[in-house]
Amino acid sequence: MIGITLWRYLFRRYVVMTGWFVLGVLAIIYMVDFTEFSSRASHLPGYTLGLGALLSALRLPNIMQETVPFIILFSSMSVLLVLNRKYELVVARSAGISAWQFLAPLCVASLLMGIVMTAVVNPFSSYALLKVQELEIGLGMQRGTVGTIERPPWIRQRTDEGITIIGAKRVARRGLLLGGATFIRFDKKGNILERLDANRATLSDGNWVLKNTTRTDQTGTPEQIDTLTVKTNLRPEFVEESLASPQSISFFELPRKITVARSFGLGANAFAMQYQSLLALPLLLVAMTLIAATVSLKFIRFGQSGAVILAGILAGFLLYVVTVLAKSFGTAGAVPPVVAAWLPAIVASALGVTVLLHKEDG
Repeated sequence: MIGITLWRYLFRRYVVMTGWFVLGVLAIIYMVDFTEFSSRASHLPGYTLGLGALLSALRLPNIMQETVPFIILFSSMSVLLVLNRKYELVVARSAGISAWQFLAPLCVASLLMGIVMTAVVNPFSSYALLKVQELEIGLGMQRGTVGTIERPPWIRQRTDEGITIIGAKRVARRGLLLGGATFIRFDKKGNILERLDANRATLSDGNWVLKNTTRTDQTGTPEQIDTLTVKTNLRPEFVEESLASPQSISFFELPRKITVARSFGLGANAFAMQYQSLLALPLLLVAMTLIAATVSLKFIRFGQSGAVILAGILAGFLLYVVTVLAKSFGTAGAVPPVVAAWLPAIVASALGVTVLLHKEDG
């Protein structure tokens, strides 16, 4: 039976290794993101280096959620390879400790990291994403960098003035702030009255407030208007459910958003898929640890690590691709979100356990 001292040693080694991987990956991502964003936004009038650095920092939690499965895969492989190289696993095996016993601390650590990502990092990431979207609209960016919505940003409203079709290039504040907004207004007979193109539109009580608007009437004559209001009967809750990006809603808010969206008769597949994916994340990280163990537990001589590392990367990449595909199917409604989120993690965990049983226990 593995002792508490060895258990804590393996747990600490794995957590420290994962921490170094997180710092390294985030540093690389930050530098690449800051450079790429600066090249795209440096020509905008409100852009400064400080603002660019802030936006890149705010995007890191969202990017980290996407990269954490690979971080767990690489850190698990690294820890096991290092322990093998230093003969620590060889000594542990000779003392009668099975692979399942010294894998337990790593799996528990992966499970706890998944819970932290879901319960702590995700709410902060959602808040940061809202700020990024709003700041990018303030800069006048036509295309966002993170949190793109899953469906076309068009909604329809009907008032006593007629019908208005509302579209936007950018969405912030969960749909309450639109960038590059377009309003096409029809009269009660269905004839086009005018087209309004605004730099930004904000939903207030009973009105859309449009800023820096180009108004084009039936004759095609454009007119510049600084501020314009358009009457609306859309409730903020309806607009949020229609236009909000699932990534901009925290884990703890998602169940209520799903219920509200369905009460409006809207498809809540994107929200449900995001919620189930966050619930399944701890199991997915454990699956990544088991995949790393299948290629890293065997004693490796010097110069033979390349094939092992490549096999682990390919296996982890295959699981990631399957997970992304399943998420797309779940968001589109082709597969129930709960199945699309949990099935890849469950199957990968089962395969990892099966391979380890075959290798370790025959």
